[in-house]
Amino acid sequence: MTLLLLGTFTLLFIFGWPVVIAVMLPAIAYVLWNDFPLELVGQRMVYALDSFPLVAVPIFIFVGSLMNQSGITERIYTFSSACVGRIHGGLAQVNIFASLVFSGMSGAALADIGGLGRIEVKAMTAHGFKKEFASALTCASAIVGPIFPPSIPLIIYGSVTNVSIVQLLIAGIVPALVCVVFLMITVAILAWKYDFPRAERWPTRQELSSSFLSALPALLTPILMVGGMLVGWFTPTEAASITVVYVIFISVVIYRSLTWQHLLASAYETIKSTAAILVIVSAAALFGWILAVEGIPQAAAKELLSLSKDPLVLLLIVNVLLLIVGMFLDSTTATLLVIPIIAGPLHMAGVDPIHLGIVAIFNLMLGLFTPPMGLALFLIADIAKVSIRSVLKEMLPLYIPLVGTLIVLILFPEITLWLPKMMR
Repeated sequence: MTLLLLGTFTLLFIFGWPVVIAVMLPAIAYVLWNDFPLELVGQRMVYALDSFPLVAVPIFIFVGSLMNQSGITERIYTFSSACVGRIHGGLAQVNIFASLVFSGMSGAALADIGGLGRIEVKAMTAHGFKKEFASALTCASAIVGPIFPPSIPLIIYGSVTNVSIVQLLIAGIVPALVCVVFLMITVAILAWKYDFPRAERWPTRQELSSSFLSALPALLTPILMVGGMLVGWFTPTEAASITVVYVIFISVVIYRSLTWQHLLASAYETIKSTAAILVIVSAAALFGWILAVEGIPQAAAKELLSLSKDPLVLLLIVNVLLLIVGMFLDSTTATLLVIPIIAGPLHMAGVDPIHLGIVAIFNLMLGLFTPPMGLALFLIADIAKVSIRSVLKEMLPLYIPLVGTLIVLILFPEITLWLPKMMR
């Protein structure tokens, strides 16, 4: 029955059915075939959504949308340009630095691309960069969003594995910075090789202070949120709510750029995005319950532990699996279906669940930039009006720092764990 269940899901997915339907149809068929009450379907799906941490997901989506609508994104980009626009790579370095700053407020790669992406591609193209390279770099730098707090994928991971979400979010800070450094070094090398354009001069003290003061209220957002969680003032969900109030306050009182139309547009975007995420969460929960009934997690744990008892070897094996899964499934579905199966045996082998969370989510994020299901590639191709093939060609050298970051995170768990250990 298990093979039939998984086979049906795989076939539906290969034939292009939406992921939710590909998950739901075999799950409902299983319930009916085994004479379980049909009410069980609704019960398991609703139960999965009865989670306080998941409340943070729509709130952080709302924050990112508000910043795009109110023009905060442009202020962040202007400040980033003043800081690093003169170093080798020019606006390419600005792209990376701005993604780091924006990730401290949005928590999602696609929000980064949809918000900053339009500004970055337009600015880089106007200064002599190839539109295809600008698009590729925008995709690559957006991977920081799902790692640096607030990270929506890490919140989902924590809710699935019952790992402290606060510690997961804090654990993502250093890996995100490592990724940014690797990307900036790579861009500097490419800039030296291909003579990328850069700012003609360093900004004056007045220009730098002006851009800093303009962006300061926005820059305080991640400090307020992360600092509040570190000192125990509020949970991630409460932090998300406080962040919404703060962003609305600075948009209305300080920047005076938020209108009722912007607020309604942000709410509409949040409803659409949240519905898309939570319907997958609920469907995957039903599918996951069936896998548990069939004993799949236990069988997978036995098979994994039979391959090796060494945690590093198991982690490398699992990462190869996740790289393949990430090419075909979006990160939310993969997290909900695959992580519960592999988390148990890896924890038994000695892999820290927080370390696994950062590595697994970073790994799955690479799937956003790899065909055939790379959502980030489709989004940036639509924004920049370029072909996916041309973006992939420019992405090739940028895979090196991304995969390099993944390898470093796997081999050196202390990079991930030293901040959470300070909290314990």
